[in-house]
Amino acid sequence: MSRHDFQIPVTFKHRVCFTRDAFGPDNTLLGEILIEGGGRRVLVALEDSVAKAWPDLRRTIEGYFADLGFDWRGLHILPGGEAVKRDDALVRRIWETIDREHVDRHSYLLVIGGGAFLDAVGYAAATAHRGVRLVRFPTTTLSQDDSGVGVKCAINGFGKKNWIGAFAVPFAVINDFTFLHSQDEETRRAGLIEAVKVSLVKDGEFFRWIEGQVENLAALVPAALEECVEKSALLHARHIAQGGDPFETGSSRPLDFGHWSAHKLEQLSGFTLSHAHAVAIGAALDTLYSARCGLLRDAVAERVIDVITGLKMPLWHPALDERDANGRRLVHAGLEEFREHLGGELTVLLLRDAGTGQDVHALDEGLVDACLDSLRDRQALLDAAKPTPSSCS
Repeated sequence: MSRHDFQIPVTFKHRVCFTRDAFGPDNTLLGEILIEGGGRRVLVALEDSVAKAWPDLRRTIEGYFADLGFDWRGLHILPGGEAVKRDDALVRRIWETIDREHVDRHSYLLVIGGGAFLDAVGYAAATAHRGVRLVRFPTTTLSQDDSGVGVKCAINGFGKKNWIGAFAVPFAVINDFTFLHSQDEETRRAGLIEAVKVSLVKDGEFFRWIEGQVENLAALVPAALEECVEKSALLHARHIAQGGDPFETGSSRPLDFGHWSAHKLEQLSGFTLSHAHAVAIGAALDTLYSARCGLLRDAVAERVIDVITGLKMPLWHPALDERDANGRRLVHAGLEEFREHLGGELTVLLLRDAGTGQDVHALDEGLVDACLDSLRDRQALLDAAKPTPSSCS
């Protein structure tokens, strides 16, 4: 009997870029990145909602590549939204296209769309030929400030969020701010919750900046929105690249603050609740719990909740009151599902201050219930304070 252990070091370059009008004739960023990589063929997957918002985008992209010298393999407009993560239908369509167009590991697949679309197409790219070069163009606030710069891709499975997936560093991420302003106001604003989250766990100064800009952010002032997205994206990318655990082999996941209940809440709502709104509620819950268990000063917790509500995000959803036959809230099952999905010891990040977290390995269910009751009451007060539309007879 013998045993031989080999260390296999692997280094990735994570290219995260910010620009405007990436496919404009005078913008050389994308072409330079692709030429630098030496790839041969280019295939584009474009989310249908983006294509509708930008009717000339197909022609613009085709024109951009006309003189670059790549083997053009076409642009495909495909369905997007959370529905594409519910099964592997879109993944299979991408696989079939990659096979038919002879796109190999030295070719590029450009994906343009929101987070769910990036996730599904990214999973297809990560598994075709064991990895086709993926260039992400996130188009929503949520994907530009968080998921689009990550190194994960997944679809849902067995009724659980992101159960089927992979770790795969994209060849490049290009955040084109032009796309941000084509979203509806609610989608644009709600995506900022991931910026709030990363500020709470990584950078107190950024949180204070968000506090100071909350009215501008709620009003979607372009300069404030773009600065917030860029600050958030870079904090996410730095944690992944420099945090010591890019592929999450340990038990600590600071970027998943507020997510244990958020993922379960999405499931309980039948995935009708957006990820952004679920994270807003989850972040409020874990912030309030941090204060109630004695880790976080009450005044800081109130500041956090004021930011969440100041950005017009919810603190509550009725699915949080769904219970089993014994009267136990169903959302509590999300804690074990969170542990199982991440592996290892249950580790939940709570707050000691804005910008400073602390890992804990258990939550008091009764205290969680008390926090949920408080959030329900707070939401009721907020709803009651909203002006009612006037009517004319």
